[in-house]
Parts: sequence; C-alpha cells; structure tokens
Amino acid sequence: MNDNVMEVFRAEAAELLSDLESALLGLETAPNDKTVVGTVFRCLHTIKGSSAMVGCNEIASFAHELENTFELVRREIVPVGRRLIDLTLSSVDLIRAMLDGAGSPAIERKAEEIVLALGALNSPSASGEGAVESALPAGAVCVDDQRNNSYSSETGPGDQIAGGRTLPDIPTEKAPRVESGTSYGSDSDVEKRLSTYRIFFRPNPEIFSRGGSPALLLSELRGLGECNVTACIDDIPDLDGMDPELCYTSWDVILTTSADINSVRDVFIFVEDDSQVKIDVVDEQGPDDQPRRRLGEVLVERGDLTPEQVAEVLGKQKRIGELLIEEGLVSPGKVQAALMEQQHIDKIRVRHGEPPAASVRVPAAKLDSLVDLVGELVTVQASLGQLASSSKIPELRSIAEHVERLTSELRDNTMNMRALPIGTTFSKFKRLVRDLCGELNKEIELVTEGAETELDKTVIERLNDPLVHLIRNCVDHGIETPDARLAAGKTVQGTVRLSAVHSGAHVLIQIVDDGAGLDTDAIRAKAVEKGLIAADAELSEKEIFSLIFSPGFSTARQVTSVSGRGVGMDVVKSSVEALRGSIEISSRKGIGTTITLKLPLTLAIIDGLLVKVGDGHFVLPLSIVEECVELTRDDIARSHGRRLTIVRKEIVPYIRLRERFQINGNSPDVEQIVVTGSNGSRVGFAVDKVIGEHQTVIKNMGKMYRNVQTISGATILGDGTVALIVDVPKLVEGVELQEFARA
Repeated sequence: MNDNVMEVFRAEAAELLSDLESALLGLETAPNDKTVVGTVFRCLHTIKGSSAMVGCNEIASFAHELENTFELVRREIVPVGRRLIDLTLSSVDLIRAMLDGAGSPAIERKAEEIVLALGALNSPSASGEGAVESALPAGAVCVDDQRNNSYSSETGPGDQIAGGRTLPDIPTEKAPRVESGTSYGSDSDVEKRLSTYRIFFRPNPEIFSRGGSPALLLSELRGLGECNVTACIDDIPDLDGMDPELCYTSWDVILTTSADINSVRDVFIFVEDDSQVKIDVVDEQGPDDQPRRRLGEVLVERGDLTPEQVAEVLGKQKRIGELLIEEGLVSPGKVQAALMEQQHIDKIRVRHGEPPAASVRVPAAKLDSLVDLVGELVTVQASLGQLASSSKIPELRSIAEHVERLTSELRDNTMNMRALPIGTTFSKFKRLVRDLCGELNKEIELVTEGAETELDKTVIERLNDPLVHLIRNCVDHGIETPDARLAAGKTVQGTVRLSAVHSGAHVLIQIVDDGAGLDTDAIRAKAVEKGLIAADAELSEKEIFSLIFSPGFSTARQVTSVSGRGVGMDVVKSSVEALRGSIEISSRKGIGTTITLKLPLTLAIIDGLLVKVGDGHFVLPLSIVEECVELTRDDIARSHGRRLTIVRKEIVPYIRLRERFQINGNSPDVEQIVVTGSNGSRVGFAVDKVIGEHQTVIKNMGKMYRNVQTISGATILGDGTVALIVDVPKLVEGVELQEFARA
C-alpha cells in the first residue's frame, strides 16, 4: 500500500475517532438521541470501510463488531448504558493503538475481550427486547414498524454478530433502510429523497362553527418539513357583506418534506370531505440539472393561465407578474403564491444540489514552509518600503505601497490557513474528566464554550499539556467529593467550565470550577515550610496564589496517580510563557477558582513597536503597549533617583533598557517611556527613541542565545540589521527578583 495513501487514511481515521469519542460522550448524557446514535454508527461504518480499503483488516473486523452492536442500538434492541459507553471508548483507544502499528498479542487479547463483552450485551438475556426476539422461530422476521426495517435470524457471509445472532446485509437498491434522514445498506449511506408538494386548501366557510382551525392544520404541515404559506384573500368581501363567523380565506402551501403524499394528505383527513384540498408533486430532490422554472411556467402548470396568454403578455416587455395583474388575468394573490413557489423550489435545489465546498488536505510541514516564505516576503517588503521612502521617484513609492498591501493580505490569509478552532482540543478533555471522575469517585460535568474560537495550530498543539494539568487539578483539588459538596450546601455534581474568547491580538482561555477554592493559609504555610517566603512576609492574595507555580509546590496531603508530586503548575507556567502568554489565578474560598490564560493568536508574525537604544533596535509586542510618554531630565530629578514616573495621575515604575542590557553611551536629554500592561499591572520601558509600528517576523535565536531569559527572539529590519524582541514578562520578573534580593 502506498505510503501517501496510508498517511491520508491515518489522518482521516484520527478525525473520525475524535468525532466518535465526542459522540459517545454526548450519547452518555442523551441515550435516547437518535441523531447521536446515527453519528456513532456512521463513524464506525466509515472506519470499517476505509480500513478494509487500505488493507487494515484487523481494524475493519473489529469495527464491524462495534457496528453490529450499534445497529442493535439503532433498533432499540440493545439499550445505551454506561457499560456500552465504557466498552466503546476502550475500543476507540484500541483502534488508535492499531493505527499506530502497535500490533501485539496484548492488543489482540484486548480486542477479543471487548468483542466478548459486546457479545454479552448483545445476548438475549441482556435486554428484554432481545429476549422477545430470541423466542422467534428460525428464519422469522422481526419488523420494527416505526422504521420500516427488518431483522432476520438467517445467516449470511460476514454477518455473524458477537452474540451469536446475525444481521444480513440488505442491498440498498432493493430494500433501503431509512433512519434519521439516511439509509444504510451494505456499502454506503444513501440520502433520503425529498419531495416538494403544492397544496391548495380552501376550507368550508363554516369551519369555525364546526370546531375546526385552519391555523392548526397549517402548523401540522410546517411540522412535516420546510414550508411556505401564502394566504389568498381575493374572496374576502367588503365589510358590509362580511359574516364574521365565516372563513373566506384560502391558502397556497409549498412543502418540501421526506414524507410521502399520503402522510401529507392525512393532515386534512378530518376536513377533506367538506373542504377543497388539492395536493400535487411539483419537484423531487435528487441529481437535478433542470433549469430554473420561470414564473409563467409555474402559472401554466397550476392551471391559472394558458401558454398563449403567457406568450401574448411576454411580448409587451414588462415583468410578467406586473403584466398579468394589469391584464386582469390573475389576481395579485395568485402571482404572489406562484412567486413563493418558485423561490421555495429554487432555494431547495441550491441547498441540496450544489456541490460541497472543495477542500484540500495539506501536510503541516508544507504550511509551515509557506509561512516561512511569507515571513521572508514581509522582510523584503520592508526593505522595499524603506528604499521607496528615501527615494524621490513617485512610481517607486506607488509600487512599494501596492506591494505592502498585497503582502499584508497574503500574510493575513496565510495566518488564517494555520488557524484552527480550539474546539479540536476542548473535545479531548471531556473524556479526560469522565475517566478522572471514575477514578476519584466524583460527579463532574465539563462545560465548554467558545469552541469555534480560532488559534494558530502551533499554539494549540503546545497548549494541550498545560490544559491537561489545569483540568486534572480542578477535578482532583478543586471539586469536592459528593459528600463534602452536600455538606457545603452544593449540588452533588460539580462543574468545570472551559471557555475561549478573542481579545484583540490574544485569546483568553478560562478554566472555572465551582469547588472549594484556594486556601491561602494552607498555601502560605506550605511556602514557609519549603523556604519560599519568610514567615513574616507580607503578601497580597495575588502573590500568594502565584506561589503555587513554584517548582515542587503542592498542598496535597498524599501522592496519588492523579496529582500530589508538585510537577504540574510550574510546567503550566513555563509552557504558557514559552508561548509568550501569561497566566492569572483568582479564587474565593468555598465558591471556586478561575484560571485565565492569555495567549497570542500566532507565533510566526506579530505586530510590534520598534524602539532604539544607542545603536541597537528592540521590538516590544504591540498588543501590550498602552501608550508612550516623554521622560526629561527634570522628571528624573523629581523622582530622586527612583525609577518612577507619573502617567495620568498614576505612578508607573519603569525599567531603563540601556542599563538593563548594559548599552554604552549617554542617554538623550529627552527619552521615551513605553508603558505596557501585563497581568493587571503597568510597567514602563525607557528607550532613546520610539521609531514606530513594525510588522515583526519572528526568528529563533541561535544556540548561544537560547538561555537568554529576557529575549524571546529576533527579527530582521528593512536595512538588514537585527532587532531583538523583548520578553516583557521575563524582563519584569527578573527585575522584581533583583529588587526583592536587595531588600
């Protein structure tokens, strides 16, 4: 088998398994949801077919056993319970191991155990319905009237179910089995056929006095499918001749539904004897290349006009609807009803007839290479822009501006190609919480919000481990046991809320639990015990919370398989800071804890503020820059040597980059302070000159500079010189540690 084919198969199978896992977790909370059951079944069926196609017969055979079980679930023969979900989730893990090529006797034994366990669920003694069915004589057929499906006890090649019973494949062209909008045959899922009906309904004028209600009948029609209703009021007399107890209105209805014409006619079963009801099939949805039906054709087909009348009116070169009304051939209500029918059918045909949006699966390495090339193009564009700005040639400036605009659009489109919805990561954690609840004997619901929020794929990939640590801590340390929650007046089931939302050039991810909250006294006592702080140290609540990020810090009384070794939160902080992000904690004892991660949208290209100190250039992330103010000699003298300045009546500490990076030379008489905001505090950076906004392509530092804590990367300017990107959080943290040591 071609390596490229296998690579595509593994990628598609991984996506299907992820969808299958999500559907199973949803099925556990809604066991009677036929739509979710259908999703599980289709995932298994697709995995089985794809595996067989590429020669992975072991996976295909195993998926076939799972598919057989969920066929019985679809028929309501096998109920959905925790045991079934457990076995199927274990099967998902097993198929993943098979995809990784981990074929071993242990894998085979595990597969056999699962098949035997599924067989026990499928056995007649496991279900009341199965017991009834097992009493049927050999060859008998048990018909499910609600689904028009049949289950036979006769055997056929490849149809053996784990429990010993059989489910023969029914050829789709002979007896399609229709369920939830799809049909399942031996080889493929076939979409259900839609029909569009034209319905004319004129009730008996005395329908109200007889206890009837046209509104209820029209509402029942709407329940069958997509429906458009036009009221015909041409027969309503003037007020002088109107009887308020009579119904003068008739209705034209266009209905698109999967129901047959008899089901539509049944709506009028109690009024058809004394009312005028006409039902015609005007369109059937399938492979349809017919042109759009014109208004005149619709009116002729409805019997409201003759072809000759249409041709005569069309010769007058006006809109046919207006002309027909002017000629008095049809009423405005008739034209309106025909237009409604035309638009309804056009919309249905477009929706079901247009081809699906094309997509191309591209290896991540090629996408990364494209981003690198776009980064180089951004650098070249900056060089061109600098050359054009110093040139006196207008044409060159015009070309440079055009290239800048195109480069910006190309950059944005490329970044969007790398962006993925964070829900792909969120969906994995429902399984994690479920497994931890079983291990810790807790009841916890994971609620996710903002799954559609997009983030750079590199950020998402590196975010997985920090989120795993945080959620495990919420489940283990945050949420109390059921008994403790009841004693505290809470519900037995705890809640962990995982959300994501865009905030400027960042994404905010929050993990919120409704548990016991952080115990500041316990954290402080543990920090004193470990020598992290002095016993008489005065710390704010925020500073106490930050202590849990210290290496080896843990308040757990005993080490378990889940936590207690103190190797989680420091890893979280390091990982988040490596992504140029930040992390904050807020908590209320007895109420719960909120952890907020602030992450950049992308790691490849950022908008920065270019500054100059001496002969060197530095870049500060523009997303955290609040404003720039001047720093004069008089300002420095008034602060008496302290690194403080007043910005809008607020004292802001600042760091002199010249001193911090030991740059030789004298400062200018007037310096600039770039005020930044991070983690709820404001810090300024004194520089010689602020050059302006700069589109920064981030380049990794060489091996010699990888351990420089205050620099996160570098970029190349238009003139070829290098500018260093300042790691603002690390720089501020380093200065704070120095000040603390001096104190």
